[in-house]
Amino acid sequence: MFSIVTPSFRSIDWLPLCLASVADQEGVDYEHIVQDACSDDGTADLLAGNPRVRAFIEKDQGMYDAINRGLRRARGDILAHLNSDEQYLPGALLAVRDFFSAHPEVDVAVGDSVVTDSDGQYICHRYSLVPGQYQMWVRFPVLTCSLFIRQRVVRELGIYCNTDWRELGDWVWIRDMVQRGVRFAVLPRFTSTFADTGDNLCLKPHGDAERRKKWQMAPAWVRLLRHAFVARHRLQLALRGANTQPPFDYAIYTRRSPKQRVTFQVAKPTSFWKGRSSALPQ
Repeated sequence: MFSIVTPSFRSIDWLPLCLASVADQEGVDYEHIVQDACSDDGTADLLAGNPRVRAFIEKDQGMYDAINRGLRRARGDILAHLNSDEQYLPGALLAVRDFFSAHPEVDVAVGDSVVTDSDGQYICHRYSLVPGQYQMWVRFPVLTCSLFIRQRVVRELGIYCNTDWRELGDWVWIRDMVQRGVRFAVLPRFTSTFADTGDNLCLKPHGDAERRKKWQMAPAWVRLLRHAFVARHRLQLALRGANTQPPFDYAIYTRRSPKQRVTFQVAKPTSFWKGRSSALPQ
């Protein structure tokens, strides 16, 4: 069974789309845990009327504390963290389940993601890579909407989010997994979408302070060889085919169509996230 954890605070514009994208996953058992920080925008009514959701409305100490609360309540064998402005694509969870069944040695699977604007229109795609212990100081190769974790990573190893971080907690969480020897593998398919709404926590300018803090923590030799690591990252993505992705389509819920998926066709795929390179965790 999957346990999907969604932290929420005043996300009424996006949360219904996220919930719908989990609710129509076929062929798998799941629970969708929503940790809402006492939103005053109608979220409580939305959750009260949704029997498919395990809702917990309580104060927290920020997004990563909310995620930890959800993870501690999770009953599934496979755990995931899906923000309210993110969605799963059709068949995503079934593909993840089959991948884990075929690869019992894998602890964490990382899929690929589609980045959209607020209306669901395509911006770019992001291929995932297995995060390297030193490489990830320079380039973070994962979007957490496409991250799937066996329960033992959290429960047995005790690897939870570090709530001392506000914007880069995802990076710290995955770094801790890498340092503890957790085994990653790439699931080479699009599993999820990330909406660049202009209000995403990880993309806000005040995250610069934490990015500087993280960079100061990096080994001196990694900082010295930064450009070499960037080149290696680009080569790895090229070898995975990120720059030669053929045309494709994806189906998501939108604010104009919250009850039925809308299909978008991508004629000219690109891996370049225009205007966001410097804002991403690096």
